[in-house]
Amino acid sequence: MAMGDIAFNLLIFFVILAKAQDDSHLQWTPAEAKNIESAGNSLVSIVIDHENDVYLNGQKVGQPSLAGQVEELLTGKRAGDRKVLLKVHRMVVAQTFEPVIESISNAGGELVHIVEEDRN
Repeated sequence: MAMGDIAFNLLIFFVILAKAQDDSHLQWTPAEAKNIESAGNSLVSIVIDHENDVYLNGQKVGQPSLAGQVEELLTGKRAGDRKVLLKVHRMVVAQTFEPVIESISNAGGELVHIVEEDRN
């Protein structure tokens, strides 16, 4: 009986601490903007790092398959739950991130560009 309780408590502990989107190992420096708002939570996170690599929820992906994978993650979600967080390194050029924005749009995602507040 006590072993079952311990196992149940450990299960709850790991579920609470688990992160669905672990992109903390990716290196990116956000762009800056004034008057920014909180984006809230999202099921989908896309990062373009300093080497122009694209990551979907922490996993490296190719540009051609991005729209399909985002659409799969957003299937069955209502309008307010279709947020896609886009984190782009400040030195990435438009020809790299514009196709990603197009893929998010084609997948029916609501783009939220993550930036850092300009404090100057």
